[in-house]
Amino acid sequence: MPKTRAQKAEIIDEIGEKLNEYPILYLTNYAGLDVAQTNELRGRFREAGVEYKVTKNTLAKMALADVEGMSELEEFFAGPTAVAFSDDPAKPARVLQDFLEDEEIERPELKVAWIEGDMYEGADALDALADLKSREELIGDIIGLLLAPAQNIVGALQGPGQTLAGAIQSIGEDDEE
Repeated sequence: MPKTRAQKAEIIDEIGEKLNEYPILYLTNYAGLDVAQTNELRGRFREAGVEYKVTKNTLAKMALADVEGMSELEEFFAGPTAVAFSDDPAKPARVLQDFLEDEEIERPELKVAWIEGDMYEGADALDALADLKSREELIGDIIGLLLAPAQNIVGALQGPGQTLAGAIQSIGEDDEE
């Protein structure tokens, strides 16, 4: 049953809201996936906290027209297209990469990844994006780097004291003999 103008306008608004809400988009070609594989992929995205939607290209292009700075993506809305919306640049890439390896298939393939205004295309981009660290990992690395000097200072201060205490104990033991 064809959608009414009101339903299409609602879909365009929904896509537009997601385009504005999420700084990271992955456009994929999902052609060739069967229903079980599609459901498995959706489940994996859901577990990773990534929204994954199959879109109607004409409606997505209309939504793009309302979002500033995303007109470059219009050319990628051709053929079967699904969009992964995320806050983390690596999560969708990891999900796609793991899915492709586990299922031993070539689809879905990455058409383009839009990460805060920058575009990445192709399988090489997918590998590079999957290797990126998450925000949590980067924050952990920064905290570790910030704590390292303090730990070095504590170690440096404790070292001579322990050496002095050991020397005094050794002298005391020699005197007792």
